[in-house]
Amino acid sequence: MTSTTTHNKSSNGVLVFLYKWLFDHSFDEGLHRTVERSIAFLIIVSVLAVVLEHVPPLYDANAAWFHLFDVVTVAIFTVEYLLRVATANLHPDFAASRFPRLRYALSFYALIDFIAIAPFYFARFIDVDVEMLRVLRLMRLMRMFKLSRQLIPAWHEFQALNAGRSFRAKVFALLEPTGHSGRLHVYFDNFIVFWVALSISCVIFETVEPLHILFAREFYVIDLLAFSIFTVEYAARLYAAPENPEYQGLRVPRWSHIRSGQAIIDLLAILPFLLESFFKQHLDLRFLRVFRLMRMLKLTRYTSAMDTLYKVIKREWQIIFASVFVMMLLVILTASLGYLFEHPVQPDKFENIPQSIYWAVITLASVGYGDISPITPMGRALTVVLALVGIGIFAIPAGLLASAFTDQLRIDRDAFKQRLMRVFEDGAMSAKEQELITAEAERLHLSHDEVQRLTEEARAEYDFVVKAADQEIKINGGVVLDAKAHPDLAVAQFKLLVAHLQLVADAAGPASLREGLNAAEGDTRIEMAILSLLGPQS
Repeated sequence: MTSTTTHNKSSNGVLVFLYKWLFDHSFDEGLHRTVERSIAFLIIVSVLAVVLEHVPPLYDANAAWFHLFDVVTVAIFTVEYLLRVATANLHPDFAASRFPRLRYALSFYALIDFIAIAPFYFARFIDVDVEMLRVLRLMRLMRMFKLSRQLIPAWHEFQALNAGRSFRAKVFALLEPTGHSGRLHVYFDNFIVFWVALSISCVIFETVEPLHILFAREFYVIDLLAFSIFTVEYAARLYAAPENPEYQGLRVPRWSHIRSGQAIIDLLAILPFLLESFFKQHLDLRFLRVFRLMRMLKLTRYTSAMDTLYKVIKREWQIIFASVFVMMLLVILTASLGYLFEHPVQPDKFENIPQSIYWAVITLASVGYGDISPITPMGRALTVVLALVGIGIFAIPAGLLASAFTDQLRIDRDAFKQRLMRVFEDGAMSAKEQELITAEAERLHLSHDEVQRLTEEARAEYDFVVKAADQEIKINGGVVLDAKAHPDLAVAQFKLLVAHLQLVADAAGPASLREGLNAAEGDTRIEMAILSLLGPQS
């Protein structure tokens, strides 16, 4: 009896540990975010694998790999399902039930998890005909519904955050970080990024003739779906433009949105499909297909790197311009000399100075394709000098941009931290301040851990400033300790100030300091004390 009880306690301890680290959202140090992201990624990849199985040439050549991936996927989904059922008694929604595991097994999410793995086991343990087997394979597409575990709570959170707002404001909150967008905005961004990456991959692989022949229909369907999604997104952003704080107060906010850089990029993402559909008889389709790579520019909306780079160039443009000017001067000078030395012996390669500029640039960039190279002693000597100088010339703007980019990231994070400190001055963070902080964090694309770290640093610095203000007196940028509270530190600081005064006196000379003190107006006691420290006048 005792051994059975001990075994039950040990089993419960293991289940508590597993639930705490894998599924408990209230445990910040747990792995629930990693588990959910990994499962979501596996769902998407497994659904893509099911779709690719219906391409006979691809499936017939890799049937074993498809089967192995399906077995591994089902095994992971099965372990997840069994662990969630086993730990259901620890879940807050089912802990109070009489039969928590049974209640969970009949819940919506558990049924979705079961349906995701049921076709595999049904086909393995029950004899089915070919038609039923095909149906069971198609049923594996229902694994996509497992994403509802993340989407449904995000939808409820979005509705709660935007309660009382208009439909247009909700659309804008879904499309842009507002502080009340919630996780649903992040999922929508990831959805758009996924389709951008997928459509760009199809454009690249479309240029491979065997793949184009094999997947021509699939490429067209993906392009059609991507066009539809990007068109709906463009229309939604145009509709919600009046909610953008940048356009509020303008007479025609939607027209201002249409003229913005991001809106032009969104239009370029859908324009090639329209042109290809309506003017394919008059336009080069190869150009239009490659032109679809412009969709990659849509990714600039989902990262602050381009905004940071723009700030860096705007801040350091004078130095960058100076380095570019030196480069251009060096290129033109060496190209002219190269033409002077090499044209008499290689008139076909160094035909003119513009052609020599091409040689100078590839040599300065340390590329040296070899299609144009000097053969005279002076030309080769010039090439050696140019190649060595190019190493340093190209390092100047590269190092400048790298250091300025890092510095700009630090400035943005420090500004975010200062905003947090201003919030702490009020004593409590209001709902409006919370929205502003959240929107700023989303704009800077800071992760949850980074925001938490910066918040802790801002809180610590604010507490330190408050404590220092209570214990110390600040005078003219310096700090004077309370001598009664800290007599030993006050003596040490006094000695340090006297030592600094002696250094100043030695550097400037006692005579000049004494003359300046006698001519200046100020506290007579301080002047007399300083004069006594300087010693008797010689």
